[in-house]
Amino acid sequence: MLTLHTAELLVPGAGSAPLTGGAVLVEGDRIANVGPYEDLAAVHPHARARRWPGVLTPGLLVRGADVLLERTYYPDDPYESAELGTDPISGADALEALKMTEVRWGHSARRGTQKLLARGVVAVAGRFTVPAVRTAVARSGLAILPPAPYEGAPALDPFAGRDAAEEAFHGVLEQGAPARFAVFAVPDPAALPVQGATTCVATVIGGRLLHRRR
Repeated sequence: MLTLHTAELLVPGAGSAPLTGGAVLVEGDRIANVGPYEDLAAVHPHARARRWPGVLTPGLLVRGADVLLERTYYPDDPYESAELGTDPISGADALEALKMTEVRWGHSARRGTQKLLARGVVAVAGRFTVPAVRTAVARSGLAILPPAPYEGAPALDPFAGRDAAEEAFHGVLEQGAPARFAVFAVPDPAALPVQGATTCVATVIGGRLLHRRR
């Protein structure tokens, strides 16, 4: 089935000129075409249309994901919020007090991957040593890449510490490329490092809508 994803502004990739009213045509897990929505809709009148507010960009990459998912615990809200609060927990002493097990790390990682998907992340770089965590990441749909250099502390928000949004992009939106992208409720790409990835309204991986802000 063909699906047309369109937003007020489309940014195909780093260094690409934004396209007003642009769209991505998805077939299966691949991008079938990219261009003006009106043109693609005219050629494919039976394609399902998904209209999003804001800016549609390539999905984002997070580096240091092993720190975020194997050395950070995400409390199970609401069941643990009264005891642990809702903020992520890190630090050797705090984690030791939690008496973490592999199973508990796996549950935490699933909650962590949902937070990443809700920020437009489609790929993570890191070396996972806890089998349950690696399984949770693989099942989430996120691509797992080898560790890559990064500055500062890893963050759930790929735009944190970035001067330009394109520094966090993973891949480009072009015909034949994997259908993985995100949409953010901002007026233009320049606003992303300021307003952050929590403005994400949709994340698509492998042609599937894995996050949609309610």
